[in-house]
Amino acid sequence: MVMGLSDRRADLMTLIVEELPGLRRYARTLSPDEQSAEDLTQDTVVRAIENRASFEDRSSLATWLHRIMHNLAIDASRRRREVPADTVDGEGIEVMWRDDSYTVDSAVVIEHAHDRQALQDALLNIPLIYRSAVVLHDAEGLPMSTVADIQQIGLPAAKQRLRRGRMMLVTALSDGVSGHDTSVPMRCWDARKLVSEYMNDDLTRRERGLLEQHLSGCPTCPPLYAGLVGVREALGAQRDPDDAVPAAVADRIRQLGQDSTPLPD
Repeated sequence: MVMGLSDRRADLMTLIVEELPGLRRYARTLSPDEQSAEDLTQDTVVRAIENRASFEDRSSLATWLHRIMHNLAIDASRRRREVPADTVDGEGIEVMWRDDSYTVDSAVVIEHAHDRQALQDALLNIPLIYRSAVVLHDAEGLPMSTVADIQQIGLPAAKQRLRRGRMMLVTALSDGVSGHDTSVPMRCWDARKLVSEYMNDDLTRRERGLLEQHLSGCPTCPPLYAGLVGVREALGAQRDPDDAVPAAVADRIRQLGQDSTPLPD
């Protein structure tokens, strides 16, 4: 049985509505305020409807929609000439974490991470490409291959963005403390470079063993690691009933689909 044009359009609209909770969460992390997030969500849906003929099954609908939103957010940030305040760039954060004396108060980091507003403020203080990688992977639970697909970059680059973004977020949430025990044989930066992949269970057995040995004896790295884990868990807990899509919004999206031009045969 061949599906008619109206049936195909209705089916797409239904699927888009089902993806709205995740899109709205993602939009709130990419936008400076709630209204901008709603505008970004609506623009994403409109763009998807306008370009629905180009959708290919090589990626999921969710991936395709998130890619559209990511690109729209990048364009919007460029128009705003967005420059995150009081933060460091990708290489700068690694310079900071490369210093063996640098650490954080993990209790402070995790406390701030569980404060929704503090977490949102910290996220918005991170450059968008890094923020996006952290949110897509740690909050939305998407695999890194999908994050790379959404951001249209290679997998190694996506992993680098995730690593740097996690570091930036912990630093943004922290007041910072200092201290280092030079008796620990592995250098802290060598350990800290591995922590992001350790969290994703992406290390070899040898790398995992060396890192765990370092963490067991270093006074400065464990709080950083605890901060990274705590922030990831807080991001993953952001889903709540408030993310439910209002019926009126769902109806408007379906109406957009009905009013738009027909799909090609």
